[in-house]
Amino acid sequence: MDIIINSLYSNKDIFLRELISNASDALDKIRFLSLTDKEILGEGDNAKLDIQIKLDKEKKILSIRDRGIGMTKEDLIKNLGTIAKSGTSAFVEKMQTSGDLNLIGQFGVGFYSVYLVADYVEVISKHNDDKQYVWESKADGAFAISEDVWNEPLGRGTEIRLHLREEAGEYLEEAKLKELVKRYSEFINFPIYLWASKEVDVEVPADEDESSDEEETSDSSSSEEEVEDEDAEKKPKSKTVKETTYEWELLNDVKAIWLRNPKEVTEEEYTKFYQSLAKDFSEEKPLSWSHFTAEGDVEFKAVLFVPPKAPHDLYESYYNTKKSNLKLYVRRVFISDEFDELLPKYLNFLKGLVDSDTLPLNVSREMLQQHSSLKTIKKKLIRKALDMIRKIAEEDPDESNDKDKKDVEKSSDDDEKKGQYAKFWNEFGKSIKLGIIEDASNRNRLAKLLRFESTKSGGKLASLDQYISRMKPGQKDIFYITGSSKEQLEKSPFLERLTKKNYEVIFFTDPVDEYLMQYLMDYEDKKFQNVSKEGLKLGKDSKYKDLKESFKDLTKWWKSALASENVDDVKISVLLSDTPCVVVTSKYGWSANMERIMQSQTLSDANKQAYMRGKRVLEINPRHPIIKELRERVVKDSEDESVKKTAQLMYQTALMESGFLLSEPKHFASNIYDSVKTSLNISPDAAVEEEDEAEEAEAEAEAESKEASTSKGDDAAADADTLKDEL
Repeated sequence: MDIIINSLYSNKDIFLRELISNASDALDKIRFLSLTDKEILGEGDNAKLDIQIKLDKEKKILSIRDRGIGMTKEDLIKNLGTIAKSGTSAFVEKMQTSGDLNLIGQFGVGFYSVYLVADYVEVISKHNDDKQYVWESKADGAFAISEDVWNEPLGRGTEIRLHLREEAGEYLEEAKLKELVKRYSEFINFPIYLWASKEVDVEVPADEDESSDEEETSDSSSSEEEVEDEDAEKKPKSKTVKETTYEWELLNDVKAIWLRNPKEVTEEEYTKFYQSLAKDFSEEKPLSWSHFTAEGDVEFKAVLFVPPKAPHDLYESYYNTKKSNLKLYVRRVFISDEFDELLPKYLNFLKGLVDSDTLPLNVSREMLQQHSSLKTIKKKLIRKALDMIRKIAEEDPDESNDKDKKDVEKSSDDDEKKGQYAKFWNEFGKSIKLGIIEDASNRNRLAKLLRFESTKSGGKLASLDQYISRMKPGQKDIFYITGSSKEQLEKSPFLERLTKKNYEVIFFTDPVDEYLMQYLMDYEDKKFQNVSKEGLKLGKDSKYKDLKESFKDLTKWWKSALASENVDDVKISVLLSDTPCVVVTSKYGWSANMERIMQSQTLSDANKQAYMRGKRVLEINPRHPIIKELRERVVKDSEDESVKKTAQLMYQTALMESGFLLSEPKHFASNIYDSVKTSLNISPDAAVEEEDEAEEAEAEAEAESKEASTSKGDDAAADADTLKDEL
């Protein structure tokens, strides 16, 4: 409890928005139940679905009441008595990493913000299925629950009474409460009322003492004045005074945004509505929004938002969670926020709501989930969502093609949109990649949203369209390479020849990219080619056939020498410029990066890994002096052990440089040491000098002697201390 209170201390205002949000949720629940059971609402005031705020300045009590579903005794214990819920630990963890106080409502611990302003809290609640109970607690974490027999019966719903701290007196001011409701809760879907004071003019009888005083000072009046006084006495004496009265004042009279014409809604209103909807009250605006009406067989209105930041747990339990960020309304009645059928999982970062006039009201959620109209709604929502994301890119000056940059700089003076798509990509790029994997029907549209760095992007993000616009004449494939970091890939030997020939290569460094490229086979009639796999073509090389024939003896011999290494072939490379050799994988096997990813999986299947690893191909650079010398030596003596060892060492080194993990690093190290011996003209049979046994025995004896003398000295010192204590 103390952790939460202290974490939130700098933003005490949030307590009211959290209580109003909880009240709104309770009202949503009872309204939904009333669709199938009209009697559940009751009659009279109980049927009014609203939120009431009342203050008592004398007792320093602030009350918030709703006529929602209410809580049973068990609910009070479960919802309010158990502070150590999973949401609490998640909230504390997020606080420690980001310090963003505005996200408390997303963790289910918003109620406890009341202790920022109150030292004692009463929660009075009545559920239709239980008696009225009161929950009481101070900020020490202890609580008590008892049947409520002394407070006014609620009928149904919940009333929260905050006994405010001395320093929280500002929350007893009506102006402060009005300001907080306008700032945080203006777009709550139920009316919020404040028991507000109002000064009115009232006619009251004039004070009798005043008239008697006037009579005492009128002894010398004329007879005419006396006659006038007599006439005046016949008329009632009164005066107008200011009197304070109280009445319920509606604080949120704004029409629901999604029912209004988008042209009439301001940017500020959209931002405030997003904050209320998403419970995200940070200062950042949503990156984009889409407000539209769909007509036809299925009619609905919707507002979608792209949040400024990704939730802390966006990809945790990605395939298991059923929670959606879209609220479903049917004819202005909130139905659920658990309809994951409205949007695919890869778009579950979007916030918003859908209000349909086509869907039936009086059916269960389960039946609603099977309704045929949902598929139509989902299809239209996906299209609008992708258009909204594409629009972020189109309006971002940084996203323009080089040929359009001058025009954009002239026509756009809105710096706010600069860098917005890069921000989106950094937060939600993984979701777009997951969409390409999961959504075959929208794969090409999603591919247009893909961003990456490349050998020609200059450290900025580039799109596939930009890549294609920079392709060399005659280039048929889109080249890419996968790895753990851009810095590592920039030094890859696979890029040597491509860079020299001015080909652009895409860098894919996210682990999900390996899976992505198994599904993204082509784009705009261009095939994707992993440059670390076999099959790369860079046009015709007139000397290739001659080189292949010239090095036939070496490639054949080397393949035979590596028979135990799972090497499928040894070929002349078209990739290399400065490196003597590299190891590529077969076209449909795992790349080196994918192998490393799979080996890091705790529950990975070793047999499947061996199958998917595929065959490896050693590609050699026929123009490199080492390769030329090897050829000469093999032709001269193919059984030379030193040549075999050199070939083995070359292959192991190529494996490492190509990104693979060595299966026998000890063997590789031994080959390195043998090579060092040769370069230093040390005989391969030279043995390591062993320590003389006599010297070793003498050293051990000396060490034992020192240890014994040290122990003896310690014992003597202990005896002296004991004697001193006895004296």
